Amino acid sequence: MLALFFVPFGFLVSGSVESFGIYLLLWVLMGFGTAGIGVNIMHDANHQSLSRKKWVNRLAGWVMNLLGGDATIWRIQHNVLHHSFTNIHEHDEDIIGPPLLRFSPHDRYKKVHRYQYIYAWFLYGLMTIIKVAYTDYKRALSYYKMGHIKTKKEFRLRIWKISLGKIVYLSYILFLQMIIAPHWSWVIIGFFTMHFLTGFLLSIIFQTAHVVPSSSYPLPVEGKIENNWAVHQLLTTSNFSPRSNWFSWLIGGLNYQVEHHLFAHINHLHYPQIAAIVSETAKEFNIPYHCQPTFWSALRAHGKMLYQLGRN
Repeated sequence: MLALFFVPFGFLVSGSVESFGIYLLLWVLMGFGTAGIGVNIMHDANHQSLSRKKWVNRLAGWVMNLLGGDATIWRIQHNVLHHSFTNIHEHDEDIIGPPLLRFSPHDRYKKVHRYQYIYAWFLYGLMTIIKVAYTDYKRALSYYKMGHIKTKKEFRLRIWKISLGKIVYLSYILFLQMIIAPHWSWVIIGFFTMHFLTGFLLSIIFQTAHVVPSSSYPLPVEGKIENNWAVHQLLTTSNFSPRSNWFSWLIGGLNYQVEHHLFAHINHLHYPQIAAIVSETAKEFNIPYHCQPTFWSALRAHGKMLYQLGRN
């Protein structure tokens, strides 16, 4: 996955590419590489499950900073909020979309949501480019107010680190390319294409696990959820394509989302074996175990959910 990003990048900065078609193809490969690094390396590393050694996980997790994000902000958003409060209204930021998207039946309904099952797929492609420009700063401020970033000094330092990471990223991915590329417009088109592909791929991988008709969206009663944490994960999460080993390798085992949510600290290579135990245990205690047979059926289920949420 690292090679899928850095080898095409090497060709780009060599200055030897004179065909726009080949130039754009290299950016497309980098888009696949960025998404692959995200789900295979960065995701496990920031869950402390890539290696038994903490320094290896931390080093591998920082690859996100090299690709325009911020690992610290991601760990708060994903590890703390998403995994602790899966599908809970106003707590799980994965189901708090932009105003044009409605991912929860508890979100305020707008007439424009009627068409979200059509335009949502395009907006997914904008996710990472907006993250590079804006989202990390917004979340840093939000997490400071929520107390996840403890002090004003820590908050200011985080803003500086976010900014430094983005300066480094934009320097080598945009400004350096503009010096080398035959035309600066090629760089803009390539950069947007790469991020659009990355954002789209990451969105459909994660959203098909939670925003589907089988998932529940429980509301707290006096600050508490009715079920215990493990049962809650089973009710709000869905697997897909469990029999495809190559697909599981490709997306870092995230087709086993149920097992990932129950055992996020365990490396994803073990999820297929764990899944057999989890599914049998769920059956024994009469707890739903949601799983779509293929990724395409999971995508259709997500599209159906977008349609239902657009009908209030």
